[in-house]
Amino acid sequence: MTPGSNLPLNAVRVAVDVTAPVRLDVSGLLLAANGKVRSDDDFVFYNQPGGPGVTHSAAAGGGDTITVDTAAVPEGIEKIVVTASPDAPGATFAGTEPTGTVRNADDGSVIASFTPPQLGPETALVVVEIYRRGGAWKVRAVGQGYANGLAGIATDFGVSVEEPAAPAAPQAPAAPPAPPAPAGQWGPPAGAPAPVAPPPAAAPPAPAAAPAPGSGKVNLDKGRVSLQKNQTVSLVKGGRPLLTSVTMGLGWEPAFRGKTIDLDASVIAFGPDRKKVDNCFFGKLMILGGAIQHSGDNLTGEGAGDDEAITVHLGGVPQEVSGLVFVVNSFSGQKFSDVAKAYCRLVDAQSGEELVRFDLTHAEPRTGVIMAKLIRQFSGEWEMTALGEFVDARTVRGMVKPAAQAL
Repeated sequence: MTPGSNLPLNAVRVAVDVTAPVRLDVSGLLLAANGKVRSDDDFVFYNQPGGPGVTHSAAAGGGDTITVDTAAVPEGIEKIVVTASPDAPGATFAGTEPTGTVRNADDGSVIASFTPPQLGPETALVVVEIYRRGGAWKVRAVGQGYANGLAGIATDFGVSVEEPAAPAAPQAPAAPPAPPAPAGQWGPPAGAPAPVAPPPAAAPPAPAAAPAPGSGKVNLDKGRVSLQKNQTVSLVKGGRPLLTSVTMGLGWEPAFRGKTIDLDASVIAFGPDRKKVDNCFFGKLMILGGAIQHSGDNLTGEGAGDDEAITVHLGGVPQEVSGLVFVVNSFSGQKFSDVAKAYCRLVDAQSGEELVRFDLTHAEPRTGVIMAKLIRQFSGEWEMTALGEFVDARTVRGMVKPAAQAL
């Protein structure tokens, strides 16, 4: 198929496989006649794999599959759009040729295939759509790209990937690098976002001594800092604020063998008035014009190394953001008393050097924990404080109020 072309569907149940040389996140959205979802239940993806007549699953040969049972799709739904976005933080479709293959879901026979041409800076894509026309079902090749990721598609089609809140910060071009100078409460951002680096290697470096209680803040001049609860480190090295890209890696392991733990790491951005500006989590992988990017959802907690990572381009964080609070919550309701070795660590995203580490030394039977915060000072430097405060909240929405109180 070519962009814009369409074909009638001769099968009641059709499957759309989306494959590529890289890992993709594939979704299906059920749209009414107004081109919008009726509710968030009409957004089908890996963490919500079932909707009315539509399901998400892993494809047998790699990639993901959206299956549409046209006989089970509600009357009010006019089309199902199948979307894809690269799983890696900040990745685009440049050099990647995703292919959508439409099959008869019952016998596996191929009905059509479509490879969108000339992809470049797009970070999300509408691949195909299954739609009603004159009482029959058809498939259309689309290939429409988005530069602002899955969040851009979600906004267009009316999906609420977060709780209703103040609008996200404007995505204005970042200013050229300049020395930090007082401006307002926190000073202006000091540089444009740096390229996204992959999460650092899993093996932690040799332990470093934590600052002694009551010794006040420390900086990074002596290497990695190991924090205890409520201790703070100033992200200053050699007398200069650290304004490069950093990655907050968050990790955990099941406390009992054979038991999986599905936790979600998020970061919430606040203004000087403790009002939420935006938040970044598995359903919204990029915020603040790309200044903050999420690595994607980890469903088990198994394996060594960081389970989820959030990259922050410190120099590109907009001026209206004065604080970032990193949280972890259990959507499935599992308690942190079932978790072992929970930690967070701040890593230089370019060199992979671990800068700061905080290990939780105890757990409580609750569903959320506020791990750490980054606060921008008037001078332009950032400070990280270890928190380790447990709360009863299962989603990032429920973490906003206690996170604001922790600032």
